[in-house]
Amino acid sequence: MENFERRFLLHVPSSTENLALIRDFVANIGKQAGLAETELSMVELAVDEACANVIEHAYGLDQTKEVIVRARLDGDAIHIEVVDTGKGWDPGSVEQKELKRLVEERRSGGLGMRMMKLVMDEVEYKIKPGEHNELRMTKRLKKR
Repeated sequence: MENFERRFLLHVPSSTENLALIRDFVANIGKQAGLAETELSMVELAVDEACANVIEHAYGLDQTKEVIVRARLDGDAIHIEVVDTGKGWDPGSVEQKELKRLVEERRSGGLGMRMMKLVMDEVEYKIKPGEHNELRMTKRLKKR
């Protein structure tokens, strides 16, 4: 891969109907980066989960809002940011139950951030009160 930086930007209305468009956006960037198919699917899943959380929780399904996905591709990594102006949250406030217990309780929520941290190499969430929320995820590229 060349050793220069490329930037990509996607603005979409806050609707679950646009999740497929977001996945395609991420898939195209991942293919340019040379990610293996399995790795690419995992990155798509992490971004999909992040955007679904924005649509459902930050915006409360308000389709008049906008989800912004920014991506930066360099020779070392894919950096993805999901930005919203909705309600922020403190990831530290979510009880981290054991996965086995969540499965036993048949929980369908509460796994998003944990999954993102498993799939991506770095995950960081920042709230700028009154401005926006920003979830930054990085996937390092394997040197071939």
